[in-house]
Amino acid sequence: MSKKVYDIKEVPPVREFVPLSLQHVFAMFGATVLVPLLTGLDPSVTLFTSGLGTLIFHLVTRGYVPAYLGSSFAFITPIIVATKEFGLKGAYTGMLAAGLLYVLVYIIISITGVDWIDKILPPVVVGPVVMIIGLSLAPVAVQQAQENVLVAAVTALFIIIFAIFGRGFLKIIPILLGTMCGYVFAMLIGIVNFKPVREAAWIALPKFNFLSGHSPELVWGAVSLIAPLAIVSMVEDLGHVLVIGNIVERDLIKKPGIHTVFLGNGLATAVAALFGGPPSTTYGENIGVLAITKVYSSAVIEGAAVIAILLSFVQKIGAAIEVIPKPVMGGITIILFGMIAAAGLRTLIDNKIDFSDTRNLLIASIIFTLGVGGIKFNIGNLVFQGVGPATIIGILLNLLLPKSTNEEEKGEKKYPSLEISYPEENIRKKEE
Repeated sequence: MSKKVYDIKEVPPVREFVPLSLQHVFAMFGATVLVPLLTGLDPSVTLFTSGLGTLIFHLVTRGYVPAYLGSSFAFITPIIVATKEFGLKGAYTGMLAAGLLYVLVYIIISITGVDWIDKILPPVVVGPVVMIIGLSLAPVAVQQAQENVLVAAVTALFIIIFAIFGRGFLKIIPILLGTMCGYVFAMLIGIVNFKPVREAAWIALPKFNFLSGHSPELVWGAVSLIAPLAIVSMVEDLGHVLVIGNIVERDLIKKPGIHTVFLGNGLATAVAALFGGPPSTTYGENIGVLAITKVYSSAVIEGAAVIAILLSFVQKIGAAIEVIPKPVMGGITIILFGMIAAAGLRTLIDNKIDFSDTRNLLIASIIFTLGVGGIKFNIGNLVFQGVGPATIIGILLNLLLPKSTNEEEKGEKKYPSLEISYPEENIRKKEE
């Protein structure tokens, strides 16, 4: 592997610092603003909370984990459902509760250690859970694409071209580039309404929820619908931290500790809910930037966070994002949600899960059916639906069903990554 350019605690000179930080902004931008577009939240607020959340994360982890925190895809479906059933105030409370669940797990790990995580979240549970996140969102992607199949197809085609034939930096931002190309094509055929952009001010405060009367309001049904998905997001964080540790050649699970990572992400998610942004997660796209550039500087990523915050106050940018036609989003999400599902499948393959073992087959099949089918439980005022209850039932099945001898002898586990860009390992192999 080629030698690092800047280590975690090193700070590049200003002439390099700014473009290196902008590179991380470009890498995270497309996926970060995609979540609010799908869930009805405000893109400008989301940019602000992603930047603020990243700074909080770096403060908590003392800058030892060079990760950017963007919008989590794991929460898309429950946010949409909770907003529809309980309103935005209830949905924000559910997101706040998800952040607090992170903090609770931090406290538990601080007391008990990390060994129990492997026991309750083995690959046979994690893989299917990650897959159903993508598969449960598939109808949303198809519905958007069908509004104009040509625009959706053009958008998807450009994403494929950049992902397969792109070189260097272009290869790790195919979603952003494909979105731009699809957007331009939609403009050329006249289906983009620029009136909101013309009416928007250049500089203005983002539409924080406490300014628009949508501050969190306790609704237990929304809490039970959204908060359990924090477990899925924790698995994603764990996988990303393992990959980052491999890239920077440090054991980040021990220092600063996975529990500290969870605390940083939990506080970022809770603060995001208070301002009106979606839950946060560490981003695979930015991990790809680390792997390609060999610039591991946490200061560079903190610079990207500051840039994201500044961009959130440029209202015309937020308006331009909001008017992206749904077919363009459909072309993006058809690929994106499929890649999330494929990441779960990769987890099963990498860990050589034996589906001739009846126990494994039962656990995976039940998770698939309950998750994709959108299983819903009502317990009093509490609502448990979709990925959340499917994950919990999968965990219980794994704990209760006896393991075969071969399963007990399995070695190291490989956790998933819901990354959009190509896997970092493959990028590094090509460079070597």
